[in-house]
Amino acid sequence: MTSIFGVPIDAAYHLVFALSTVLTPVLGGLAAVAGIVLITVALRLLLLPLSFRAMRGQAIAARLAPELQALRTRYGKQPERLQREMTALYKREGTSMFAGLSPLLLQWPLLSVMYLLFRSAQVGGRPNKLLSSDLLGVPLGSYWLRVTGVADLVFLGLFAVLAVLCWLLSRTGRSMAPVTPAGGGGLAKVLPYLTVAVSAFAPLAAGIYLVTSTGWSVLERRLFLRRTRPGAEPTPAPS
Repeated sequence: MTSIFGVPIDAAYHLVFALSTVLTPVLGGLAAVAGIVLITVALRLLLLPLSFRAMRGQAIAARLAPELQALRTRYGKQPERLQREMTALYKREGTSMFAGLSPLLLQWPLLSVMYLLFRSAQVGGRPNKLLSSDLLGVPLGSYWLRVTGVADLVFLGLFAVLAVLCWLLSRTGRSMAPVTPAGGGGLAKVLPYLTVAVSAFAPLAAGIYLVTSTGWSVLERRLFLRRTRPGAEPTPAPS
């Protein structure tokens, strides 16, 4: 593996393989799946401080939405002045307009590593033994567009679970999302579901990663909302 992902792919391979070896006596054929889930959770735990910082930034942006809209109205024809004023406003609140992007940007390399790991016949010059692992008889390196029968049902089940998690993520996200100009709200509602589209073109293993990571994001947001609104359930914005 000579690409820039060579080292992380080798590391991911050895981690998943080691975990699957340890878990096989207990979980049998599901050991590799459990390894992917455990590694995903461990990585998301490492990103937890960034995730909470991002959610704090989104909550602040929601609170500042009226002021931001006023600035857009006042300086809409002066882009440079508008940028300065918005930056100054975010700075006074101890955040930035890009605070919510860092966890997302860091997760894409993780998805890329999982994608490349399960489409590589060899890792580190040796056969990729993980390709023989499966979920309910469906190889973890298989793709939805290339399978039929029971395998097709496994993928459709994964898509259904992922769609529900994306809906929950969107629902909790709207309670902290800032008010956007016309059309922006529609994009915010659709964006989480792009994860389902990505999983349709990725190996089954990458889909398992997406389900785990998205489920973790839902838990993170619910925890954040409970911490910031003690004793009260978040009220989602109207659809």
